[in-house]
Amino acid sequence: MTATIEKVVLPPIPAKRYFTIGEVSELCGVKPHVLRYWEQEFTQLKPVKRRGNRRYYQHHEVLLIRRIRELLYEQGFTINGARNRLDSHGGGGPDTVVEEGEGAGGAAAQTQASAATVAVDVEKLRQELQNVIELLGH
Repeated sequence: MTATIEKVVLPPIPAKRYFTIGEVSELCGVKPHVLRYWEQEFTQLKPVKRRGNRRYYQHHEVLLIRRIRELLYEQGFTINGARNRLDSHGGGGPDTVVEEGEGAGGAAAQTQASAATVAVDVEKLRQELQNVIELLGH
């Protein structure tokens, strides 16, 4: 039984300073309870908490959540593997080498998946840069 992992196209991140957990959930394709769990597992993820313990995420945290989601859901990492990847590679790119046993397939499958991911990520990167330009311009 082979599972096919499809690259999910996420919506562009609006030019805002803070995002609620509901907004981040929609922007990243992850349920709010998963975001709260990831806060405990990934020390880099520290949303600002305001009145009533409400979480407010900044733009860089939304990008980090998207990266965590990619590592876990698309590249097949475990929580520990994703945490180690983020710690050791500063988030790493889609074309970084995957240690044996960490990825979602063998070396050939990983290379093929990486090539496809890189092609898709160029457009994603272009959109993220456009969002940053808009943020700086306003």
